[in-house]
Amino acid sequence: MPCADVRPPDVRPSWTFPRSRWFGPRWSKGAQAHGFEADLWTLERVGVAVERVTGVVLSRASVWRLLTGRLGWSLQRPERRAVERDESEIARWIAHEWPRIKRGL
Repeated sequence: MPCADVRPPDVRPSWTFPRSRWFGPRWSKGAQAHGFEADLWTLERVGVAVERVTGVVLSRASVWRLLTGRLGWSLQRPERRAVERDESEIARWIAHEWPRIKRGL
């Protein structure tokens, strides 16, 4: 006997996200403009911001689907660099100190 098709029906969300109204100029201001301490968007922060604007609570998975599926955005991670990083000192060290260390002097 053939097995019945058990796939769920195509489920559409019960609300429409105001893409152009909210993700336009507000989003580009950064996370700090929305009251967060650091200017880095995380799934949790996007979910909180969506809830503040629309009143809709989204799970992390739903926020991920919203950002990647509907809006076509991708995961981006900031480079980890020390605030105290001195590029000129690094270049000097590579040019002068590293060759001396490599030679074993």
